[in-house]
Amino acid sequence: MCGIVGYTGPRDVGEVILNGLKRLEYRGYDSAGIAVKTDEGIYVQKRKGRIDDLSEEEIPEHDAGIGHTRWATHGKPSDKNAHPFLDCDEEISIVHNGIIDNFNTIKDRLIERGHEFRSETDSEVIVHLIEEEYEGDLLKAFKNVVKKIEGSYAIVVFQKDSNELLVARNQSPLVIGIGSGENFVASDVPALLYYTKEVKYLRDGDTALISRDEVKIWDENDEAITRETKTIDWDVEDAEKSGYEHYMLKEIFEQPKAIHESILGRLTSFEDVDFSKYDFDEVQFIACGTSSHAGYVGRYIFEKLAEIPSTVEVSSEYRYTSPSDSTPFTILFSQSGETLDTIAAAREAKRRGCNTLAVTNVMESSITREVDEVIYTQAGPEIGVAATKTFTTQIIILYLLAIELGLRKGVLSKDKAEEYKDELRKLPRKVERILDDKNEIKEMTESLVKAEDIFFVGRNINYPVALEGALKLKEIAYIHSAGYPAGELKHGPFALLTSETPVIAIAVKDHTFEKMLGNIGEIAARDSPVIIVGDEDKELKKLADLSYFIPNTPPIFSPVLVNVVLQLIAYYTAYRLDRDIDKPRNLAKSVTVE
Repeated sequence: MCGIVGYTGPRDVGEVILNGLKRLEYRGYDSAGIAVKTDEGIYVQKRKGRIDDLSEEEIPEHDAGIGHTRWATHGKPSDKNAHPFLDCDEEISIVHNGIIDNFNTIKDRLIERGHEFRSETDSEVIVHLIEEEYEGDLLKAFKNVVKKIEGSYAIVVFQKDSNELLVARNQSPLVIGIGSGENFVASDVPALLYYTKEVKYLRDGDTALISRDEVKIWDENDEAITRETKTIDWDVEDAEKSGYEHYMLKEIFEQPKAIHESILGRLTSFEDVDFSKYDFDEVQFIACGTSSHAGYVGRYIFEKLAEIPSTVEVSSEYRYTSPSDSTPFTILFSQSGETLDTIAAAREAKRRGCNTLAVTNVMESSITREVDEVIYTQAGPEIGVAATKTFTTQIIILYLLAIELGLRKGVLSKDKAEEYKDELRKLPRKVERILDDKNEIKEMTESLVKAEDIFFVGRNINYPVALEGALKLKEIAYIHSAGYPAGELKHGPFALLTSETPVIAIAVKDHTFEKMLGNIGEIAARDSPVIIVGDEDKELKKLADLSYFIPNTPPIFSPVLVNVVLQLIAYYTAYRLDRDIDKPRNLAKSVTVE
């Protein structure tokens, strides 16, 4: 997460940086800070809280500076853990987005050499490493430091006696804004659009030197290169809406923040529901559409993490099933909280004697008045008709619930629970990495636009993700698509496979992986184009016509990452077909009829 802004030029640097940071606040707002060059040295102001907590009046006017808005990873939100950071002599300042994997080793060595650390963050090691390497050439020192750190990073550095900025990126985005007699750098384009529409996108391994009049870039091999200047066709008004052409794309890109918001405070103490009041041995999930797919994912999560037998019911059918003596704990999903079928199902579940819990995104919505308990997903407003971030946050809530119940039942050890929680903390960063590959995923969709039928297949926990991927493509691209358990194609759907029927196969390295390889081989033998989304594997590469491999994650958490890829596939396919993506025909956001 985290938002970075840097500037060198004649404008009021404080105004430029604060304006840019406000446009990036969706990337994190645990704390914020700014560092600017002055005649006396480097002025730093940083505070826990929002960007508005910084005092614009106190910032000296000068010609270079950097700013940062933080999403905490190492070190809790506080003034001291806020960026920017200074070296021991307060002559060099840095901001950083990412995680430095080997920071503990580096930090121990630097402390032995007399460096004084003022924060609990991994980021601070960068500025002390630069100080350690510096022998009169800051660029050389910076390039040496980049070679020594491991992990993900977007870094901006400046020195008190210079108005040049040094930057580097690896797995965290940075874009350079090109001006006249001034230049900029930021985590994302919206921070720049008020000042320029000309940008250069840095790639992994790039370092750059940014002065008022020029930009020099070196690649991962330290070869001087030229990155193409792109002209952004958004205007300032678009930037106010985060600069995305469609709400759906904006909301896909909001998922790292939405995940963070949904887990915030719940990893250390899950207090949404007092389960001590309830006694149950089974769970049922009830929902419609996309939310029902979240329920199907939840079934696998609950049975794996909490060892609780689970079933899934479609809201519109539940009322018409025959009641039984069983009274499972009932979890209902509705992003709007106004889905009539789900509200009716909640009433029916209560009539049957079930305790009920609603997972919704809207405070005080109708469903909250029909159930015993409510959990809010904290996804923020979702305007696009095709649900994206609300589906993802529903799944996040299910992980949290299953971990809590697993601990309460004694089937999940504290150590294992902490391991799962650590993986949840990593998901926003991994989703960001997928989003950073949007152009690669977009290129994959060129082969889909002429298809009349597309199949999605998966196994186990990713079978419902295949269902969701097919639904997204139907909703916004208007292409007939269907999701299947991979082993079921041979029981009928194989009759529909041709050389013009693409199959998107989800393949992760869980206990079904070898069977999945066999299923994909059967598909390829029918000459259907195979697009694989999943874990990197040489055998998969042999079978795939196209592939995208997700960041490494335990299989239980793979649905979150795979689904983001499928959302982007649906979006860019619809985009190529010039569909009305935010307002697909015949559909509405909140379904309040039966």
